[in-house]
Amino acid sequence: MDSALQLIIGQVRAAAAAGTALRIRGGGSKDFYGEATTGELLDTLPLAGISSYEPTELVVTVRAGTPLAELEAVLAERGQCLPFEPPHFGGSATPETLGEGSTSRGTAAGSAATVGGMVAAGLSGPARASMGAVRDYVLGVTLLNGKGELLTFGGQVMKNVAGYDVSRLMVGAMGTLGVITEVSLKVLPLAPAEATLKFEMSQADALTQLNTWGAQPLPLNASCWVDDGGVPTLYLRLRGAVAAVDAACRALGGERQDNAATATDWALCRDQRLPWFLERGGRDLWRLSVPQTAPVMDLPEPPLIEWHGGLRWVRAAPEEAPGLRAAAAVAGGSATLFMAGSARSTRVEDRFDALKPPLDRIHRQLKKEFDPTGVFNRGRLYPDF
Repeated sequence: MDSALQLIIGQVRAAAAAGTALRIRGGGSKDFYGEATTGELLDTLPLAGISSYEPTELVVTVRAGTPLAELEAVLAERGQCLPFEPPHFGGSATPETLGEGSTSRGTAAGSAATVGGMVAAGLSGPARASMGAVRDYVLGVTLLNGKGELLTFGGQVMKNVAGYDVSRLMVGAMGTLGVITEVSLKVLPLAPAEATLKFEMSQADALTQLNTWGAQPLPLNASCWVDDGGVPTLYLRLRGAVAAVDAACRALGGERQDNAATATDWALCRDQRLPWFLERGGRDLWRLSVPQTAPVMDLPEPPLIEWHGGLRWVRAAPEEAPGLRAAAAVAGGSATLFMAGSARSTRVEDRFDALKPPLDRIHRQLKKEFDPTGVFNRGRLYPDF
């Protein structure tokens, strides 16, 4: 066991004995997400490095503090990638640095994002609807629980789960259950070909087309519908074999875009840095997760739509929050206050939909089991978690 890990274990055990709180933090790229938490800083950045990488097995094991950009660069050298396109954001992110007036572009601001934060936040990028989410690629984790015990779950193959899948339970837990120290991930080869098509069409037509195309054998990878300067526009990204992508382009029509130019735009979309996201005028940014088949929703303004209809971003004033939650519930989905407006201070219960009683009970039991004294990230997800 190396000295960095020993220091963190000692810090957790001391906090557990004293009943004090710890605030887990890597690069700080997702500080804006969820409610702010207090406590002594537990820095995961010293836990850095790629422990093992087997390109032929499509598996990589990485320590939690490893920069996400570093991992992606190593994978790219071998023609591989994280297909769920995790967002990078910037260092020490806040609504101000990620909102109005932000000039950060592309991946230059993404060096702060870490692998541990990627798993803990559980956020996926534009390709999520076609390629799956973060949790679908987590094979195993090593975790430090609230007692200072180092536990390992899962492994380095897909068929290793017996009983409760604890490894994937850590995805999206926001560090409330423990400190991820190492994670094993499934990776995939880069697609041989890519193309982005542009269509001018209404929101209703775009949703209809996306559902129609989704039922066909097309190499769909990502989509983005947005009111682009008053022109309703759908961008559709295809990835796959060269012949499949070329055939799809011919069949679908639209205006084929330059790949080099759209690569930057898709990265900006991944990190919520497109002009549509930045021009919020102090409003909150909401993330509505709904079925892909959900029709046009009654929202304060036309949303930006990703995931073939399944993810709808909405800019809204604080007083419009109840209506957004109601609209998402009617559609069979959920609403999350993803990024508060620069002039707004929110309580934690404003961020996520309240858990229903059975699920709330499970969450509390898990918290008690992994972190019995409530050491980690108090209040990050819910007020009394």
